[in-house]
Amino acid sequence: MSDFLHFLNTADLNTLTQVSGVNRQLAGNIIAARPFDSVEDCLQVKGMGKATLARLEVFAEAQGNGLENSAMVPVEKEAIPAPVEKAPPGEDSAKEQGSFLKRLGRAFLFFMKALIRLILLASLFVAVGAMFYFGLPYIQETFIAPVEENTAQIQSMEAEIAGLQAQLDEMNGRVNLLEDSIEAHSASIEKLEQMQVSLEEEMKTNDDALLIELKHEAVFTRALDTLARARLYLAQSNFGLAKTDVQTARDLLVELETRTKDEVFAQAIARLDLALGNLPDFPVVASGDLEIAWQILISGKAPASTATPTPAATGTETPPAAPETFTPTPFPPPVTGTP
Repeated sequence: MSDFLHFLNTADLNTLTQVSGVNRQLAGNIIAARPFDSVEDCLQVKGMGKATLARLEVFAEAQGNGLENSAMVPVEKEAIPAPVEKAPPGEDSAKEQGSFLKRLGRAFLFFMKALIRLILLASLFVAVGAMFYFGLPYIQETFIAPVEENTAQIQSMEAEIAGLQAQLDEMNGRVNLLEDSIEAHSASIEKLEQMQVSLEEEMKTNDDALLIELKHEAVFTRALDTLARARLYLAQSNFGLAKTDVQTARDLLVELETRTKDEVFAQAIARLDLALGNLPDFPVVASGDLEIAWQILISGKAPASTATPTPAATGTETPPAAPETFTPTPFPPPVTGTP
């Protein structure tokens, strides 16, 4: 056995590869693992089995016997090495079977890992699909729909604001027009008042019929301009100034009616008295009375129907709302010169 151990520790690569079942890789592993303290240590070499070790032992003994015979007997012919008895391949088959099972196990493990990865990937796709299927309607209902509704409401409010702004601009234009008309009538009334004062001064020294006629015309025109301005004040809902102008026009007409005894002036005064009674509580009714008085003065006769309904007296009277816009009958142009 010591010779065999010596053989294992000293045989070169070519010698080892002469043994059946020992390839160059196994021979290299044996050489790399040397030195061996015992023959059993050789079994620790990768790829070494008991059958291969037995064949190595037989080969080593054959080598040893050959050396001894060659030393004792002269060799006439090349010695033919004894046939190597092959060991039963049971252990190699068992090892190969074990390697096959390991490879099969590794293949099965790889298959299971691939299957698990495939299942996880499929689950991920299913989760993403479910998120889109159920999440998009939720996002649409929870976030997108309210935003769209708010946007539509904002656009509707902007359109309403634009319409209100247009109405406001139109009302501002009407207000400006009314203010311009009021200023024009105020200037005309001021001139007529100055003219009336001048005529009254001249009449103190010269009581001429022409001067009297001119004074009557100036007073009448001043009364008409004052009524026109009163109607404009009503359109502005400025009921206090409107009532003041109605009172002034009534006093002027009373002066004319006293001098001329004209029934037209009396009818107009009666309507103005009704208007003064309805201001400022019932501006709509007062506006109708002013319209009738204006038509009487312009046409020189009372309209066919001049009855104006009187507001019924109740415990808690609620005056009717003034109209938003008031379009009076076109007035004659203000007098700007001396008649």
